[in-house]
Amino acid sequence: MNIDKQTTPGAATKVGVIMDETGPLAPLGIACANTARMVIEDINATGGLLGRSLELILEDSETNDSVAAVKAEKLVREDRVDVVLGGIYSSTRQAIKRPVVEQAKTLYIYPEQYEGQELDPLIFCTGPVPAQQVEPFIPWLMKETGAKTFYLPSADYIWPRVMNKKVREIATANGGSIVGEEYFPLDHTDYRRTVERIMSTGVDVVFNTTVPPGVVPFLEQLGAAGFQRRGGRLVCTYFEENIVGALPSALIEGAYGCLDYYQTVTDPFSTALLDRYNARFPGAPKFSAGSAATGMYRGLKLWESAVNKAKKVDRDTVAAAFDRARIEEGPGGAAEMVPGKRHCKMKMYTAVAKGGNYEIVGRSDGLVDPKEC
Repeated sequence: MNIDKQTTPGAATKVGVIMDETGPLAPLGIACANTARMVIEDINATGGLLGRSLELILEDSETNDSVAAVKAEKLVREDRVDVVLGGIYSSTRQAIKRPVVEQAKTLYIYPEQYEGQELDPLIFCTGPVPAQQVEPFIPWLMKETGAKTFYLPSADYIWPRVMNKKVREIATANGGSIVGEEYFPLDHTDYRRTVERIMSTGVDVVFNTTVPPGVVPFLEQLGAAGFQRRGGRLVCTYFEENIVGALPSALIEGAYGCLDYYQTVTDPFSTALLDRYNARFPGAPKFSAGSAATGMYRGLKLWESAVNKAKKVDRDTVAAAFDRARIEEGPGGAAEMVPGKRHCKMKMYTAVAKGGNYEIVGRSDGLVDPKEC
């Protein structure tokens, strides 16, 4: 556990963060934890919230849902935090949700891109959902590249299944078709038959939702078969700079993504924010979207806005204010909650992997609605 304190008058308001600082998702979790440190430091440097300092209590979930549940229980029972943020996998969100929301009735902010459909009145989601990624992106891709056919290799859990349902809906509505859809355990390594089917059918697009650790052998086998060399389009909507930097560039050169931020976003606020992160955490995992670092920033700043509006840290008053919270600046642009939906409008960007970085090739005109019920 890591407790970061700075002092301003009055008792501290406690912020609990649970992140994967060790285990397979450590590069992503460390970036999120660092983002939380930076935002809390910034708030305390300007006097805290309502004249009180923020105390950050940071717990490592070790990329293990059972550990996440234990750490969540500690935050609400022993530390008595006022708000909890964290989790990357959807299963981790559920592990945190039980002790934090269902039992302790504490406000919980989930910062990750995910499948949507979270409806609890005490949970606010500040990362993109399928409608924000797929609805703008698939029609753009089909128009720009002439792609019509799609293959969907996938990890076997809820996020890929919901994403694929949205891909099927949007692709077919635009005259495309789904040639294949397959699901594998997260640690699956032998994709030879799937790759053979991809190559034999001649599909235009592989929309990949396999995830670590299984994603690396899939990309290796797809690349070895020559999918990209024959003009196939690879799509990995969750890939960001940390993942791209850890993979051989040849495996993902030309791969498309769609997220709420890439480091090549050049508005003045995003550029200054990235510079501050890099100066504060030199050599650390990168500030990026997908890994929830942007959702962590957005979640903390929206919560700060809600507390300032509520003029208290009381759960129900803050939740009511959070429901209509907005920030004018953030990574990638402004963001605002959709009243009654507990999800966030944000700008979206389409990018292509080139030389180990991302080149932005498209962006939304305004804030994209999550279209959550």
